[in-house]
Amino acid sequence: MRNITFFLLFFLSISTLMQCTSKNEKPALSIPSAYEGANFSSNTTTQSAIRVQLENLTNEMKKGRTTGVSVSATTLNTLFASTGSNSLRSVSTSYYVGRLEGSTGWLQTLASASGSTWIPANNATQGGTFGGYLFSKEGLEMEQMVEKGLFGAALYYQASLLWSANELSLANVDQILSLYGAHPDFPNSNNAKYTNPDKFMALYAARRDKNDGKGFYTQIKENFIKLQAAVKAGSDYKAEQQEYLANIKLLWEKANAATVINYCHSVISTLSATSPTDAQKGAALHAYGECVGFLHGWLTITDKKITDTQIESLLTLLNAPRNGAPTSYSFVTDASNQLPKLQQVISQLKSIYGFTDAEIEDFKQNWITVQNR
Repeated sequence: MRNITFFLLFFLSISTLMQCTSKNEKPALSIPSAYEGANFSSNTTTQSAIRVQLENLTNEMKKGRTTGVSVSATTLNTLFASTGSNSLRSVSTSYYVGRLEGSTGWLQTLASASGSTWIPANNATQGGTFGGYLFSKEGLEMEQMVEKGLFGAALYYQASLLWSANELSLANVDQILSLYGAHPDFPNSNNAKYTNPDKFMALYAARRDKNDGKGFYTQIKENFIKLQAAVKAGSDYKAEQQEYLANIKLLWEKANAATVINYCHSVISTLSATSPTDAQKGAALHAYGECVGFLHGWLTITDKKITDTQIESLLTLLNAPRNGAPTSYSFVTDASNQLPKLQQVISQLKSIYGFTDAEIEDFKQNWITVQNR
């Protein structure tokens, strides 16, 4: 009798434990097919203002591309440091603010170069226009150092501050999406036919996306949808939130690196041709400047895969060292000796991010243009 009682009690204990365990199991996360954007506009007023400021600054800098047109350093600095606590200046890394401002900063360098003309073989001047773009006397395009650098030093940096918060809100998810440059519509294109075309890093992720369901843009979209669902489901799904955030961060960074590779391919192709024209040389130096800007803006940001040491190594290969005078013009004046450095940049980025040979080849393309989407 005692044995029967013991086994009955043991069975009841196991049954109770299993029931408790079952009750504590959380339901599987329900993932919708689309991103919910009903509150996107109201949640992202600050981020939208920052985006507009960056666009306005870029448009002002672009005026210097026209030969004979001077750009005011005062105007550039005002656009960068506009009044208010959410100015473009206030949301940028202190390191990058130091690079842009001051008598030797990149904004002043751009202004000083504007209104003049320049040739790669003569770097004794203050720079000027060449082949349709505005360059410093060293052949570096300050417009790209500012605009593309701020994709990292302002937009990604601010996103990193949001996702580092203890409690991520639905509004925060919208804000990170806005800083990435996308909209809940996710058009995967900057085509004007779309109401909310992609901008900033989202645009470049779209250019690197073959639209086959496997590209950076598509994967980032899927992870934003999952992240929003996980945040909406509550604190029981923090592990899922962190997983989707980690995916977004790495894919964002990979899209940036893939774009550097794309522009390296372009420079190599153009400047290795027989007798490129001044227009082609200018376009090549423009593409090269994008490489430098896209990389330099990530310096001092801690929440990233690539290290500052690795970025500095890449900038040295690009003849634009972090703390030294650039010799960017040499990619035009000494192409045979300098272009192999760009292949080294590609190889190093391939190693850092684990890109395949097929991906490196695909990065040559702007898939929005190729697919006319």
